[in-house]
Amino acid sequence: MPYTVPTAPVAFRPPSLISREPLGREAFRRELQDRLDELARTHRVPGAQLVLDTGRDVVAVHTGTADVTTGSPFTADTAVPLGSLTKPFTAALVMLLADDGDLDLDEPAAEHLAELAGTPQVTVRQLLSHTSGLPTGPDSDTAAATTPARYLRAVCTSRDLLFTPGTDFSYSNAGYVAAGQLVERVTGMPWPEAVRALLLEPLGVLPAFVTDAAPLRPVAAGHAVNTATGQAVAARQNLAPLEAPVGALLASALDLVVFGNALTGRSDLLPPAVAKEMRRAETAADPGALADGWGAGLALYQRDGRVWCGHDGNAQGTSCHLRTDPESGVVVAFTGNAGGATALWRDLAEDLARLTGIRVPVDALTADRGLPVGLPGCAGTYRNGSTTYRVAPGPDGTPALSIDGDLSLPLVCYADLSCDLRDPATGRLEPGGRFHRDPATGTIDRVQISGRTARRADDG
Repeated sequence: MPYTVPTAPVAFRPPSLISREPLGREAFRRELQDRLDELARTHRVPGAQLVLDTGRDVVAVHTGTADVTTGSPFTADTAVPLGSLTKPFTAALVMLLADDGDLDLDEPAAEHLAELAGTPQVTVRQLLSHTSGLPTGPDSDTAAATTPARYLRAVCTSRDLLFTPGTDFSYSNAGYVAAGQLVERVTGMPWPEAVRALLLEPLGVLPAFVTDAAPLRPVAAGHAVNTATGQAVAARQNLAPLEAPVGALLASALDLVVFGNALTGRSDLLPPAVAKEMRRAETAADPGALADGWGAGLALYQRDGRVWCGHDGNAQGTSCHLRTDPESGVVVAFTGNAGGATALWRDLAEDLARLTGIRVPVDALTADRGLPVGLPGCAGTYRNGSTTYRVAPGPDGTPALSIDGDLSLPLVCYADLSCDLRDPATGRLEPGGRFHRDPATGTIDRVQISGRTARRADDG
């Protein structure tokens, strides 16, 4: 059953930190529609959806084409591959099982999964909050050639731990493969069946997965832009079956708003205490450039004295985003079916702030870090599982980062050990991450890039 948008001609009064005259609901919706249409063209995004739920009213807009191959329209009900925005749904399943007493968040996950015997100290809570120290896991092609048990036994070893569990943060797909296996062992259902029966259908969301050969609802394809022609080309989703708890869901922005309301405690599905526990910041979780903190499956963002929660997701050629403010009840959801949709989302967040005063956070807060500094101790090789990060002097002598030998990106480092990545084509700085010093020796022993931590593998 799709989420029903109110149609009564009421005044639109968004909760705001800025005093302003209320916009008429229909005038506001038209302005959002015009901006979405314009920005989709600017960023070469075939189709997109945006939904704003203020807790009292819902405004939903959509635009464009779901699949350029077929020409099918992008409607309000079109489901988009969510990528990593699937993870909060998996986390919610685990939290519901814990609330029922079927498992304990602070017990070793190996109590339920013998495949995790190599990392017996890792808890269920640490899997959900990316504080387990597990590496990110192999790519989807490699994962497709193995079984969940072999995958976990290969990845969950003390040798490959990036840090002592519960002491730091590293975004890990492997941790959510393990969380999905927990769901399957405890419920006796495959993960897709469990998420359908225990979460999606009770929320009124029609399930759709990237593995569906014949989906029961309209779905969008992801798209890449052909650099030679400038035209969008449909992209194939590449996800191993065992990675389903990591990124297999498709949903519309309206569906995401329904889930976002559950995360604020405004749903019978997630008891308020469970939703609050999901939003509780883990002390050790410092995700760097990704967010200001992390809970059980949720990124946390600080803005204007409030803590928003949500998650981002990118599948092949899609960009999807969810933000909720439990204090005011505001929920914002966006989906787009091309890589440029991430920039579109950022622009729309600025428009929402301009039109309503609602400052939707898209990134972690950036403190004044002062002028760039030299950081000679950062050079070296770092590893996260099978992924190799190399920091070495670039042509101009300043440090540059390459990952698995790919294009080297200049690094701009600061005294607090944070760093930015400089786009060689535009010169634009993007949040990169941070380095870590060993407190005992003072040497730089780890680097965190886009939330993923890698451990030094040489003497630098």
